[in-house]
Amino acid sequence: MELFQNRKLIIATKHQKESVIAPILEAQLGVICFTDPTFDTDTLGTFSGEVERINNPLETARLKCLKAMKLNNCDLGVASEGSFGPHPTMYFASADDEFLIFIDKKNNLEIVARELSTETNFNGKTIRNERDLLEFTELVKFPSHGLILKKSKTDTEGMIKGITTLPELQRAYEFMYQKYSTVYAETDMRAMLNPTRMHVIELAAQKLADKIQSLCPECKTPGFGITDLNKGLPCDLCGSPTQSTLSVIYTCANCNHTQEDFYPNDKKVEDPMYCDFCNP
Repeated sequence: MELFQNRKLIIATKHQKESVIAPILEAQLGVICFTDPTFDTDTLGTFSGEVERINNPLETARLKCLKAMKLNNCDLGVASEGSFGPHPTMYFASADDEFLIFIDKKNNLEIVARELSTETNFNGKTIRNERDLLEFTELVKFPSHGLILKKSKTDTEGMIKGITTLPELQRAYEFMYQKYSTVYAETDMRAMLNPTRMHVIELAAQKLADKIQSLCPECKTPGFGITDLNKGLPCDLCGSPTQSTLSVIYTCANCNHTQEDFYPNDKKVEDPMYCDFCNP
């Protein structure tokens, strides 16, 4: 895009997220991405528990982005932040919830994208013996995905992170067990050691690029995105409104222009199996 062509953009990361974010933004926006290897994003919180994250994921991403921009005297930046836990609607499934934020101080823009995915190996388990350990490794895609060993789920003293080979794992387990007589294993959710999470970040980056390129039809400001949705797609059998999406609302953050688009999922009726009247 002409607005961003050949401008330098800092990606605020120490976990190699630029490997999936930079190619998308450079190809679609024309920016020149870079990172600052001295910028420590872990000061804002770690998944493994040594540093508590004080703010919510979006605010953390915003702080991360603004700090990196200030330190590098750059007016264009991107940062991401994820969280892991139960899916908000599929309660028995784990979820990876990734936020990406794009800040352009020159043009007073802040654009956010979110990718909520059940594609995650997020897990943890108290390990009582080597058999427990090997069963856990198979469950969480080790060694392509890294592991962490701790004394317990909440105790980070002596924690060993970034384990990516079986010999490393065996040595770490023996050391921890001999020292503490108890071991807790968990997935290392840092992006460079978790290809599944890195893929979700890539999907979020594409969403972000698409949203940036979506211009308000009135004022042409980038970031014309969905801000609300209306349920009520009619049932194909009885015509009653269902919980499925009937329309979405787009809003411009600059001029507040709104636009309603019906049938965003390319269907005008819903299967009766999702109808509260036909299938109570």
